[in-house]
Amino acid sequence: MAWIDRLKKGLSKARSGFAGSLGSILKAGKKLSADQIEQIEEILIAGDVSAGLAMELTESLAEHSRKELEDGGLMAVLKQEILERLSGCERGLTLREDGQPTVLVLTGVNGSGKTTTAAKIAARLRERDPKVPITFAAADTFRAAAIDQLAVWAERIDVDLVRHNIGADPSAVVFDAIDHAQRVGGILIVDTAGRLQTKHNLMEELAKIERTVKKKLGRGSDERILVLDATTGQNGISQASKFHEAIDLTGIVITKLDGTAKGGVVLSIWDQLHLPLLYIGVGEDKEDLHEFSAEQFVEALFEN
Repeated sequence: MAWIDRLKKGLSKARSGFAGSLGSILKAGKKLSADQIEQIEEILIAGDVSAGLAMELTESLAEHSRKELEDGGLMAVLKQEILERLSGCERGLTLREDGQPTVLVLTGVNGSGKTTTAAKIAARLRERDPKVPITFAAADTFRAAAIDQLAVWAERIDVDLVRHNIGADPSAVVFDAIDHAQRVGGILIVDTAGRLQTKHNLMEELAKIERTVKKKLGRGSDERILVLDATTGQNGISQASKFHEAIDLTGIVITKLDGTAKGGVVLSIWDQLHLPLLYIGVGEDKEDLHEFSAEQFVEALFEN
């Protein structure tokens, strides 16, 4: 199945809920009533669009509804507004070409799909270059299940795995993993603990991992990626803010978009944090994770 078809299938809940509710109003007529304007704003906010952005989008729609519109009407206006709001949010993964290992640090709270995302990114990199050396660092040393899951993926994708015993210092795992990556080259993907962003000691551990990277390589990691569960909605903004404060995030991966009838969190993250959206996930299969495209996202979300 082509990616755009997977994306459309994955966004079916959001399309029938969030986008569908908007469509039923915007197709009702050209000029919006005061009640309709209020309904649109409520739908946007309920769909995880931040309040400020929802107000701006609604005001734009109200203004356009007073004018003569070309084919497509107000839905076309909304789609274009969203595309413009997402301008600049797309960016490919940073991969080094200077002989040093590329270091990707993945973080996020428990249940966000972080370990699976690490594996899916590795699988995509392996497909693009079958010969590139890839190493996993099992830095979630608090849960045996996390290490075991990463080990299964490492064998399945044919990548190296650096692991320590349960309870070991996560930074020590990263230290050894960088040693290994310096010998073999390629890409190092660090899977960190699923930490609660409100626990300072855990956030400090994450910062310690980044300091270890700097000590070993004389520079920071190439990507510090937050894996965010789309079903958490606006809570995801709070998570992202806290992680950003701790390690200066470079990008976001949004997972489980197939599990929400909303979808506005994609807009809110870029609007409020201006962190690039690297990948989105719409299912369990490795093919269900793909580089984010604003144009494809809007097309799939508002498809008739």
